Amino acid sequence: MNEIAPALLEGWMRDYYFNTEIDIGSSGVENFSLAELFQLTNLTQEELNSVVFHDSSSLGSLELRQAIAERWGNGDPEQVMVTHGSSEANFLIMNGLLNAGDEVVVLDPCYQQLYSIAESIGCQLKRWQLRFEQNFAPDIEEAKSLINSRTRMVIVNFPHNPTGASLTRKEQDALIDAVAKVGAYLVWDAAFADIVYNGSPLPNPNLRYDRAISMGTFSKCYGLPGLRFGWCFASPEVLARFVRLRDYMTLHLSPMIELIARRVVEKADKLLSIRLQQARINLDIVSKWVEQHQALVKWSRPQGGVCTFLGLRGISNSESFCHYLANTHKVLLVPGTCFNNPSHVRLGFGGATTDLNEGLSCLSKALLTSNPFNE
Repeated sequence: MNEIAPALLEGWMRDYYFNTEIDIGSSGVENFSLAELFQLTNLTQEELNSVVFHDSSSLGSLELRQAIAERWGNGDPEQVMVTHGSSEANFLIMNGLLNAGDEVVVLDPCYQQLYSIAESIGCQLKRWQLRFEQNFAPDIEEAKSLINSRTRMVIVNFPHNPTGASLTRKEQDALIDAVAKVGAYLVWDAAFADIVYNGSPLPNPNLRYDRAISMGTFSKCYGLPGLRFGWCFASPEVLARFVRLRDYMTLHLSPMIELIARRVVEKADKLLSIRLQQARINLDIVSKWVEQHQALVKWSRPQGGVCTFLGLRGISNSESFCHYLANTHKVLLVPGTCFNNPSHVRLGFGGATTDLNEGLSCLSKALLTSNPFNE
């Protein structure tokens, strides 16, 4: 294994997530409290008191895997593994299935974890470009041109982080068909799957392709990033490979986390409806703000998720600008350098509406400053 590249987004958040006052950079919805979970999921203090801190199963408790399988899969818990967020799932997938020299198709821009691990293994990356000039719309024909008999894995996340772009159901089918034709693995990061603004969420590709591996998490659509809970769907044979790696790492999840997670899965619609309504309101606020600042910014309205990749007119160094915004205005915004695109920033609009309005006001002031923030 080669030395793994520094995780730029995580490094930025480490520096500024706890040292700013207003967050318009994160890519998840507003976080829930434990008190709110008691109310929304029927979780009781008595249940928490009854938890015994024994070891759990390597794949996760059967009851929890069954609940996940019934909501997002085909009802078969043997195809489900619960994980410490989707980040652990991603690490297990890459290290369990890839070897040096494998060809891997990845999106660009993209969340770095979805390609840096493969890169560190020694895989050859082929980048499927999402271009602002095309509203970041995924070009399926371009994807097909990158996929061939040497392709070992295709890695995507739709709705997309950081642009909010997505696929139609027909485009998803075409992508699955192209991957299946060469027998490659399709890794489907579904972190934002449950928040879409038109139509229904895309189905889990595992439902129609047996070499698809999908990941989910409570960190984005469900407002529970601190729970560090995620899951992945894969064939039992593939999950067995992941377990062999997990035996040297995390072993299993806490029974307390599994209890809370099962209640959340069972009442997922209730949590989701609250945050989806908030996301729609906030997206309209961002849309109006962009319209009022067209001389300063450019964007493509997101189709899902709660972030957008905002272009900054006249600012080539988004990192310097975001440092200034954090240090001067105490506002967290993520520079496009974290996604290999320095002229953009990731703006998150999933948080409290009052914070969003205040953050956008500060962003307006910063954009109007005389400092050019160029290279």
